[in-house]
Amino acid sequence: MTLFGLLTAAGGGYVLLRYGALPAGSVPQPTQLLGADGTVIAQLEGGVNRRSVRLADISPWLIKATLAVEDRRFYEHRGVDVRGLARAAWTDVRHLSKRQGASTLTQQLARNLYLSHERTWKRKLKEAWYAARLEQTYTKDEILELYLNQIYYGHGAYGAEAASRLYFGKSAKELTPAESALLAGIPKGPSYYSPHRHPKESRQRRQTVLQVMKDTGVISSATADEASHTAVSVRPLPEEPEGTAPYFADYVLKIAESKLGIDERLLHDGGLVIRTTLDADMQRKAEEAIRDGLPPKSELQGALIAIDPRNGYIKAMVGGRSYRGNQYNRVFASTRQPGSSFKPIVYAAALERRIVTPATRFRSEPTIFYYDNDRKIYQPSNYADRYFRTEIGMRQAIAASDNIFAVNTIMQTGAESVIAMARRLGIGSPLKAVPSLALGTFPISPFEMASAFSAFANGGFKYTPLAVLSIRDSKGNTLYEAHPRGEQVISPALAFVTTQLLESVFQKGGTAYRVSRLLARPVAGKTGTTDSDAWTVGYTPELATAVWLGYDKGRAITSGEAHRAAPIFANFTESALSGSASPGLFTMPEGVVTALIDPVTGLLATDGCPNPVLETFLSGTEPSASCYVHGSAKEKTGGTASQKSGAWWKKLRHWWN
Repeated sequence: MTLFGLLTAAGGGYVLLRYGALPAGSVPQPTQLLGADGTVIAQLEGGVNRRSVRLADISPWLIKATLAVEDRRFYEHRGVDVRGLARAAWTDVRHLSKRQGASTLTQQLARNLYLSHERTWKRKLKEAWYAARLEQTYTKDEILELYLNQIYYGHGAYGAEAASRLYFGKSAKELTPAESALLAGIPKGPSYYSPHRHPKESRQRRQTVLQVMKDTGVISSATADEASHTAVSVRPLPEEPEGTAPYFADYVLKIAESKLGIDERLLHDGGLVIRTTLDADMQRKAEEAIRDGLPPKSELQGALIAIDPRNGYIKAMVGGRSYRGNQYNRVFASTRQPGSSFKPIVYAAALERRIVTPATRFRSEPTIFYYDNDRKIYQPSNYADRYFRTEIGMRQAIAASDNIFAVNTIMQTGAESVIAMARRLGIGSPLKAVPSLALGTFPISPFEMASAFSAFANGGFKYTPLAVLSIRDSKGNTLYEAHPRGEQVISPALAFVTTQLLESVFQKGGTAYRVSRLLARPVAGKTGTTDSDAWTVGYTPELATAVWLGYDKGRAITSGEAHRAAPIFANFTESALSGSASPGLFTMPEGVVTALIDPVTGLLATDGCPNPVLETFLSGTEPSASCYVHGSAKEKTGGTASQKSGAWWKKLRHWWN
């Protein structure tokens, strides 16, 4: 470039900087959450809470705290703090990480007024230019006043006055040093440092602000010490209508911020449109099922999550009986034992290894199991000490939830294989390779259980659960678009055989048979009960659902309370799918065979077996021998001497083996 060109560019830059007009400041716009069909399910913060006041009407303690923690050289720089930028860069280089920010208070104001929160050099350059123009257009005190009236303090409050009244019920002019330090610490992370959502982190942040004020000399040691030991009373948040799917809305915000990198302030007032996977009608029916299924005036809690196994879309989510009463989302509670609802994972691992088949029989009676090279023992028991006192097959064991059969299965299969199966199905919670794993003694969240069972429902092909389909800004630009991801985690044949066995839970003799009258479609699943938890996890080809009931403090549940989980599952599943053209059927894939089995021996039924059962097997695992107990119809009517002798020899050989 020639000297003339350089001079022209420099002159143009000076004129633009000196006389270029600032754009109109942005007006906060609520972010909308849409369901899968485009209906609005939530509008974040429900509006903007803002009250503008003069700088003179803001406590000097808050002003000092804000400047100390956000921009201690505010009155020395001209919009961009070159010294601060160099110091932050040097710190980052020394630690090989981004530890310090370098944005001045003026730059933050420019970003909030005029720019998006994308992390690009182009936005950074614009931010610096706008900051310089603000410094040329306004005095320092005017900029500080604009900042303190504009900054976001969480829970819909913009500006010091609105925040002071929200948290403390007083004007910003009346704030004490302790209250000012708490408030000044919030803008760095309005959700994370909220005294309502994270009181511990809020207190720690307040102490940090006071220490910085003390270190920079804007507050005396005595005042800082007194403020640090002063208890700050924070007002409860005003009650607001729960709206549609409040637990799901919180989950979407968490995903958008922590996993997709969307700036928190942009999420709340950037006018974003977030399209989600939620089915508004299913959500309403899920909330009704939980509300109607829990006893009134009780502390018994419930959670429900439903996933479409065909794409991983989260269709409904209820995290508790009342969001207003408690915002804790129990769908993600990883402290609850699934009990017998974990057994299908055990049986899937066993079937896959072909060590155990649906025809395998174990004796149902009190049994002592030895493990860890026979150095340890495990003695499980059945519910209410009820045993068949005879050999039973896998279908009967699943239907009746026989614990002895399940532990025999894991002992034959290997606990490590069961854990490997759980991991493939998407369960990430800690599990130990011990016999009690078969009975669901290690905590797993309802979210993980529904996700795992969705693989059984979809022929072994499991999608990663998905909540957010797309995010667009106020101008319609796409910030994020989802692409469902899935993989074949188990074979279609294994998924089908497991499903056929789990259908028995809703048939005569099954633990959920009492709710079969509520269901007008094929359903597979498993119930589970521990001392403090009740589960029903089940699925159709269109929907995989986990229902959990229990008390937050883990107190024991009664038998009557435990029996409420299955009706909630059945009522929700049937009502959620009532609009389907016809009930979905589980389709038999290749690699599966069926055979008539004698339920007494587990062998191929003869024409003399009185109650043959049609059983499903992975190809090659079906029995090859015929029933030796009942013989054929011809034998029952007499038969020949040689036939009778052959039948006697078969019985003797079976007894000897």
